[in-house]
Amino acid sequence: MSKKIFSGVQPTGNLHLGNYLGAIKNFVELNNDKQNDCIFCVVDLHAITVKQDRDQLKNNIRETAATFIASGIDPAKSIIFNQSKVQAHSEGSWMLSCIAPMGWLNRMTQFKEKAGKDKEKASVGLYIYPILMASDILLYDTTHVPVGEDQKQHLELTRDIAQKFNKDFNCADFLKVPEPLIKKNFSRIMSLKDGSKKMSKSDPSDLSRINLTDSKDQIVNKIKRAKTDSFPIPNEEQKLNGRPEAENLLGIYSSISNQSMEKTLSQFGGKNFSDFKAQLAEILSNKISPISDEIKKLLNDKQYLDKALLEGARKAEEIAGKKIEEIKRIIGF
Repeated sequence: MSKKIFSGVQPTGNLHLGNYLGAIKNFVELNNDKQNDCIFCVVDLHAITVKQDRDQLKNNIRETAATFIASGIDPAKSIIFNQSKVQAHSEGSWMLSCIAPMGWLNRMTQFKEKAGKDKEKASVGLYIYPILMASDILLYDTTHVPVGEDQKQHLELTRDIAQKFNKDFNCADFLKVPEPLIKKNFSRIMSLKDGSKKMSKSDPSDLSRINLTDSKDQIVNKIKRAKTDSFPIPNEEQKLNGRPEAENLLGIYSSISNQSMEKTLSQFGGKNFSDFKAQLAEILSNKISPISDEIKKLLNDKQYLDKALLEGARKAEEIAGKKIEEIKRIIGF
């Protein structure tokens, strides 16, 4: 049975290994499955929940699209577009926000984390962001959404909104209730300098992350200098407790190799980190540096990227626009 898949990535610029292993690598696998109908969105409307530099935002939109394509997502097989080019997303978000109770949004932990202590200064957009996400998903009759731990709560909200709309307007199954696609054998990618923190583009040290635009030499150097500990690699996963840097590097190796942590530990258990790092650097650089080269090549062809996004937006508008008209009819407009 075919799956209709929707997912998006914010155009924040400087995408890194955590973005690739956490989302984009999975997108490529979904794109390559002929049974899937895939839509991958550069969610630029989500990006402006915090202040953006105008010119940088344009560049970041292109860079995210370039990363999709360079990683192996074919615009001829899957729809790739940026959210702001399809008006239905904003229109759908408003209509869904009128049926979603405040209490549901108040439970969203990600707003509390992002807004921090002074939530009164956070934008309204940041607060209602999950409803826009629901609109993104529901407008395409999406059956499955690839999600990480940080988005599971938002997908649950999407499911709740779909069910409430269907019940409120007595239109059973009109808005499809999507299922999560949770990647197996995936470790959350942490900083190369501190295994207790997520790998992030905002970290002041470039050595804390592998950027998807890094060269082969940069990748090798960063893995060589990545923090570890003085103990040998264990044979059992439970013996990684309390060793966040070791667990992170072994998790990266497992994810990039498409194998379980158990298999990785059986491969390297008892060995020292210098040997392991050499193999990790080799497998990472062989995978990431060709993507890096292709991203740079695509960014030099802005006309091609803009055309690909525009064509994707045309296809997306055709689907989402029809759904919006049906929603309007059901509501009574």
